[in-house]
Amino acid sequence: MIAAGFGFRKGASVTSLMDALSAAAGGRPVSVLATAADKAQTGVFRSLAAEARLPVRGVDAGSLAAQRTRTHSQASLEARDVGSLAEAAALAAAGEGARLLAPRTISGDGMATCALAEGNGP
Repeated sequence: MIAAGFGFRKGASVTSLMDALSAAAGGRPVSVLATAADKAQTGVFRSLAAEARLPVRGVDAGSLAAQRTRTHSQASLEARDVGSLAEAAALAAAGEGARLLAPRTISGDGMATCALAEGNGP
């Protein structure tokens, strides 16, 4: 299964999230969308899931912090204590032993990031 993990700024649109997803996925089939538990409840993320017809997995802070990310964003470190929310969410959602397929990609407007991880699920 492939999990798409997201980080996004307040004010990000569904278009921003979809742009980041398209860039990260590159045509690969995605099984689940993931982000921090609080962000998973936002209207924009729920709208993305409805448009993509994919389930949402909200990841708790402890599970995010346990992930080793390839990239490091100062904003993500300050806000979430993790190098990349997108990468950490993808890895956590993909399950134990998951691996990143590629580092996070950034939407064209800079409002969202997305990373893909492959694993056997939780």
